[in-house]
Amino acid sequence: MKDFQSGSYRVQLSGYQSFSPNPINRQWVIDDPGLITLLSEADRQIGSLDMYSRYVPNVDLFIKMHVIKEATTSSRIEGTKTNIQEALMEERDLNPEKRDDWKEVQNYIGAMNFAIAELERLPLSSRLIRETHRILLSGARGAHKMPGEFRQSQNWIGGATLKDATFIPPHHSEVPDLISDLEKFIHNKQILFPPLLKIALIHYQFETIHPFLDGNGRIGRLLITLFMVHEGLLHKPILYLSDFLDRHRQLYFDHLSSVRINHNMDSWFRFFLTGVIETARKASTTLGEIIQLRQHLEGEKILTLGVQAKKARILLDHLYQRPIVDGSEVATITGYSLPTAYKLIDAFQQLEILVETTGFQRNRKFLFQPYIELFQG
Repeated sequence: MKDFQSGSYRVQLSGYQSFSPNPINRQWVIDDPGLITLLSEADRQIGSLDMYSRYVPNVDLFIKMHVIKEATTSSRIEGTKTNIQEALMEERDLNPEKRDDWKEVQNYIGAMNFAIAELERLPLSSRLIRETHRILLSGARGAHKMPGEFRQSQNWIGGATLKDATFIPPHHSEVPDLISDLEKFIHNKQILFPPLLKIALIHYQFETIHPFLDGNGRIGRLLITLFMVHEGLLHKPILYLSDFLDRHRQLYFDHLSSVRINHNMDSWFRFFLTGVIETARKASTTLGEIIQLRQHLEGEKILTLGVQAKKARILLDHLYQRPIVDGSEVATITGYSLPTAYKLIDAFQQLEILVETTGFQRNRKFLFQPYIELFQG
């Protein structure tokens, strides 16, 4: 990678300079032994996580919470302020000033779920990316910024105008060819390049092209997980880097900028692989804690409920998918009358499985607190 050239600046008619990245659909050579060592550890951690997830009973129950955490974290990088608990709530239960942020997170959840499901029938392509983007922006604050369409005007990052922008992506006339090159690179089996470095390069290039008027960061980070599933590195979408990137936000931006300015791709690769290693380890730990929690609740606490134990297990399975409930929902899930449902909720509160969150006497909501806490660390 020592001969890597990221691209060049071009002066546009209006006088500003936009950055034109070089195409990436070509052979790449890695000549850094330290990077190869880091890559080996990242591959090992990804393989370990994937194997671990295959042995977790009903792992799909827990993926929804991973998706919700990713949605809140990735959106937070863009300035949205919705936490996991708020993301689990209904819009009507939120203060009006929080609903715009909540809507953006819900769109991101919908976009992720759509893209992951579509991978089973569609290749990872510009079509899938545009459809995912359409869902991300529809009905939210970016609804007027061409949802599902590549931009047809100049955008920029940082600053109020082009004159004081931190970074100006390529002119919109270049976007179709650059995206075509990116798509060819994704599917080029003739290029022998490690998949984890390939997605690191794809993410960098996508963020540099910045093909949409809004939502580029969120779509670019989603691409990381989609590519891992597409390439078979993970059989389930269970690894998301946004938490790592959020905690090292300035370093994240600095590394992307360093590639463009200093042609320093090795440094970006090292940062990316470090994030994969740390995130995979943390995801494996969380899976282990979920298993332990489930064994503890089912093997000890639920058994104390006697004749209620059967319905309690049904409710517990539901809570792994939807960790916030009310009395009516519990009644529907269990087939109990509303008074009997509240008796089961009271039992779950005494066992410290559910915690009441509103403080109200009516319209109360109950949170599966010990489960939520596993995703807040």
